[in-house]
Amino acid sequence: MSTSQRSEGMNALSKILLDSHTSIYKFVQQFEIIVASRYEKEDEQDFKTASGEASLWSYDPIEKQARDVYTHTLFKEVKRAVEKNDYGSSSSIGDSSSGPPVTSPRIQLRDGRYLAYKEDGVPKEKANYKIILVHAFDSSKENSFPASQELVDELGVYFVSFDRAGYGESDPNPKRTVKSEAFDIQELADQLGLGEKFYLIGVSMGGYPTWSCLNYIPHRLAGAALVVPAVNYWWRSLPANLSKHVFGKLFVEDQITFWIAHNAPFLLYGWMNQKWFKTSAIVAGSPKIFTKQDMEVIKKRQAYHESIGFQSKARQQGVFESLYRDLIVLFGDWEFDPTEIKNPFPNNEGSVHLWQGYEDRIVQVELQRHVAEKLPWIRYHENPEGGHLYTYADDWGDKVLKELLLRQEASD
Repeated sequence: MSTSQRSEGMNALSKILLDSHTSIYKFVQQFEIIVASRYEKEDEQDFKTASGEASLWSYDPIEKQARDVYTHTLFKEVKRAVEKNDYGSSSSIGDSSSGPPVTSPRIQLRDGRYLAYKEDGVPKEKANYKIILVHAFDSSKENSFPASQELVDELGVYFVSFDRAGYGESDPNPKRTVKSEAFDIQELADQLGLGEKFYLIGVSMGGYPTWSCLNYIPHRLAGAALVVPAVNYWWRSLPANLSKHVFGKLFVEDQITFWIAHNAPFLLYGWMNQKWFKTSAIVAGSPKIFTKQDMEVIKKRQAYHESIGFQSKARQQGVFESLYRDLIVLFGDWEFDPTEIKNPFPNNEGSVHLWQGYEDRIVQVELQRHVAEKLPWIRYHENPEGGHLYTYADDWGDKVLKELLLRQEASD
């Protein structure tokens, strides 16, 4: 398929999904039309049985479910991915000697899953403040918070970061939801003995577990910071015109990917593994989603990330359980709307902060402003020159920490 054909196909799909009346059937039908000619030239003998039903390569339930719900065109891509075994495993990471090694301490949750964690900062027993860090998309517990060691020592801050379900060395959770993320965090705090209350910092995709904690376990929080938190374009409180406007600002490939994650999550794996169209600039980490400042941050951190195999560690259980399930949960139907959350600190015994960069190309500033307007108890901080990674530049990490723990005015 030529570049021009690919572009025309992407635009056609984008126009369809931006129509509020678009059905899943209509989207899949259009996708089939666009790529049908490609498959006409391929050998179908290993794809269909004599009866015309798509044949299975393995006994994996993911492949069987794909055959039951996908068209032949989409299913063939899933089948190829299964043959390559790049979808990950739904079993526990430590179940097989052939699986990834476990090198980090872990706790066992009530449902039997294991959650890996990493401690940093001052010793827990000597800490004045105990903070749980919730990592971003395609990340892990290895991504430490960008606060200076001097400030951490001065304030007496203990950090614990953890691999969210399906990431790194934490077991996948096939029943993972926005709500389950909050209770994973609560169990982590209890088993590590963090006390009745703890602080929480959620970065980017770590924002939705933070919103979940504010909704389901607010009594356990001493304070929280949402740093460039990811948003769900289908939150029921979002005005239709605002949601459509900011959604339209995304790159076309991200619009399609997020639409599928929300409306047809069972198609997401097939979509992400087809080869004819660009799937998601954000998932791919394309340079076009980052500002100049973001790229400078990435360059500075690149050597460290490469030295520890950062991305391979985050994805070591497969992209389905880590990346794709993250998208499905974020863009799925939530049981609550963040703008309906009640103030967890009515007596000012704690505070909640939302940090956003005006130049952010991943999470649009208009949505964060809307949330902040709806929740007057949130302290909103906007960096007029900041991109998605601005808190990793200069001394912004220290500002976030001081504002959360000391409730000081953050300088612009």
